[in-house]
Amino acid sequence: MLLLLLLQVSASCLWLAGSEVVTSFESSCPQFFFRETPPNEALQPENPAWICQHYKNQYYFATLYDRNRRIPVYSAYLYQPGPGTRPKTWLVEPQLMSPTYPKTMERERTLLNYFSVSLEQLSESQAILKDYKNLTGLNRGHLNPSSHHPDSSSRTATFTLTNIVPQNEKLNGGAWNNYEQQTMTRRTQGCNTTYVVVGAVPGNNYIAKGRVNKPSHIWSSACCEVDTNHRKAWAVIAENDKNEVQLLTLGELEDVLTQLYGRDQVSLFHRDCPRE
Repeated sequence: MLLLLLLQVSASCLWLAGSEVVTSFESSCPQFFFRETPPNEALQPENPAWICQHYKNQYYFATLYDRNRRIPVYSAYLYQPGPGTRPKTWLVEPQLMSPTYPKTMERERTLLNYFSVSLEQLSESQAILKDYKNLTGLNRGHLNPSSHHPDSSSRTATFTLTNIVPQNEKLNGGAWNNYEQQTMTRRTQGCNTTYVVVGAVPGNNYIAKGRVNKPSHIWSSACCEVDTNHRKAWAVIAENDKNEVQLLTLGELEDVLTQLYGRDQVSLFHRDCPRE
């Protein structure tokens, strides 16, 4: 009887934190994209998963996930920085295993203890904490950073392994951090709403015995609505083995990504966002 009660309490807690694997962002969580228009299919991996990330019954951002490489392709969110502490708990995505699992992001140990999930089963569908242990020169780099969100719940939602990549530790704590904390603050002055899409270009190297891809580049793009009739945009890209960030126009980044992916022309935002 006590075990049943504990299971019921645990299940009720799980539903507070959620993310959902969906069929498209346009129909499920379009609010994180300018004009409700996600990036085009030029970035889409061979085995994609569209995740609407939410916590305590509220969506906070969207992530296109590469199931084969076990890294996000990009995360899209609204830039709304605020004071607060950095969360410490890392979460995973049960629905990447199967849609029969709850629409939740949750701790590994909760899935192992209460949903009869093995670590092997979980690891087949996504990166796990073990993959990011004992790294040399790399750490867990957020695409959607917790500091770009206004409160505890929204910041906690960014601490899912579906939102991070193996990132050069000097870049993550140096030039990239300067972009996230300083350049974004300057660039968003006068903005009413700022839409952000941050991504990673798959590389040729892997960590965790070939399980998790190490991106060759990390990039970020923003489209800011100053008012109804005025918008501005900017972008950056960084090689994932150097502590340098290159500032670009949105159009320049799209052209660079088109070359790096070698597919169709990349489009990150609706055409009304300026490319120059």
